[in-house]
Amino acid sequence: MEAINKPQKRRSRIYSSEARVAYICLIPAFLGLIFLTYLPLFGVLGISLTNWTGLKSPEFIGFDNYIKLFTTDPYIKDSIIATIYFAVISVIGSMIYSLFIAMLLNRKIPARGFFRAVFYVPYVLPAAAIYVGWSWLYEGNFGFFNYLLSELGLKKILFIADSSYVVPSLSLISVWLAGNLIVIFLAGLQNVPIVYHEAAEMDGANGWQRFRHITLPCMTPIIFYNLLMSLIANLQVVTPALSLTNGGPSNSSRFMTYLMYDQAFVNYKIGYACATTFIIFVILAAFTAVLFKTSGKWIYNEGGDDK
Repeated sequence: MEAINKPQKRRSRIYSSEARVAYICLIPAFLGLIFLTYLPLFGVLGISLTNWTGLKSPEFIGFDNYIKLFTTDPYIKDSIIATIYFAVISVIGSMIYSLFIAMLLNRKIPARGFFRAVFYVPYVLPAAAIYVGWSWLYEGNFGFFNYLLSELGLKKILFIADSSYVVPSLSLISVWLAGNLIVIFLAGLQNVPIVYHEAAEMDGANGWQRFRHITLPCMTPIIFYNLLMSLIANLQVVTPALSLTNGGPSNSSRFMTYLMYDQAFVNYKIGYACATTFIIFVILAAFTAVLFKTSGKWIYNEGGDDK
């Protein structure tokens, strides 16, 4: 009996040692999470309860900033709608575009490495250069896109000067910048077991059937990750509005982060801007919670664990 217990005790000591090492290795991550995420978040919440301009001592006013946001602020409603509208278009477009490009780049084509670099480069280019370039493409009279439309005999479009087109036009830039999603999808595609495709092909499955019943289910964990990251990034969009539209026309691109920037650094209402920031956090948390709640219904787990 004692001989049987010795291996069990040895395994128990090994597991305990591994657990201690794991906890020690997690300490930097926990410290980073506390000091770089949770403490700043509570700081923002605290400042949002004050009337602080950054030039004098903050004055506690309770929830007045939040009440003012939803009762008298002329921009908050349109800002929330514009932000969600932009995020939905950008996320859907980015997911479809990046998965499609990744599938093409996963095939054995000439100069595959070169094309992979070409599609990834936009993601790492300086933002200022990107938006200056796109402003030339979108220019109302002599821009490249309007040149193509005129050559086709179509009416020119004010891409970023018309409230009907500005959000889709900015979303197109966001989709074009999805090089990071392409790289992640590409890595996931290379881990899809090729034996599944070979077996399906022997059974007579065509390309669409193999994609739908093999590739797509195996890629659902990667899709979930990219969907989450893209959603978080696009709900915090600010650069296109700062670089191209200044929130216009008619406040149709005054995204919530741009509204926060305007309140904090133009009007010096730091407390009011922090209240807007916390609303952004709540919206992000709500979308993230819904995504995690519904993920169990569509994420494929090869091990069969439904938890």
